[in-house]
Amino acid sequence: MTAEELKHAAAERALDYVEDGMNVGLGSGSTAGIFVELLGERVRSGLKIVGVPTSGVTRQLAERCGISLSTLDETPELDLAVDGADELDDQLRLIKGGGGCLLWEKIVAAASRRFIVVADGSKRVKVLGRFPLPVEVNRFGLESTRRAVIRTFVELDLHGELKLRHCADGQVFVTDGGHVIFDAALNAIGDPEQLALRLNSIPGVVESGLFIGYATNAILATESGLVELGQV
Repeated sequence: MTAEELKHAAAERALDYVEDGMNVGLGSGSTAGIFVELLGERVRSGLKIVGVPTSGVTRQLAERCGISLSTLDETPELDLAVDGADELDDQLRLIKGGGGCLLWEKIVAAASRRFIVVADGSKRVKVLGRFPLPVEVNRFGLESTRRAVIRTFVELDLHGELKLRHCADGQVFVTDGGHVIFDAALNAIGDPEQLALRLNSIPGVVESGLFIGYATNAILATESGLVELGQV
């Protein structure tokens, strides 16, 4: 199967968790986008749900698919959220934020009773860190925050380059919330919980791409079939 077919298979399986009348968090990224498109097909066939998107891009896609949308202010508790991941381990700890939507994605995940990750099997790792860790930060005091993040890495014996994210046109990447992102190439994160705690204690850090304790399930599409982790 191609990578696109694997993503499609995982997203299609996640649809089995969606029931009529649910409030559903709609993730961002390629695999989550496939889920939104498939969900739209079900909606057009009569499924009644309300979606809460995690990004402006997802909102636009969901609107095109005919999905009724709300916000977390209007619908603060969700039955289910479905999103992708840049990496995950067998404890369902994730790295997210490659698409730049990590803050909104984490807020939606926290508001959901069940959070399902859909991805192809290549995203499963033994140790997090192969994918650069996004750290979303406030633009005020950027250099001071950058230095504090680097000091935290050194204190935790983590080493790797920290880069400010830019767009393809060379402009600094800005999130939907108006923040910027540092990407940290750490290679291996031995204690993700400690790192997440330390990063979130730095004034200027808005959120890190470490999602720990949020995912309840993962659906991974491999060439040998679907692999499901987490709650039954």
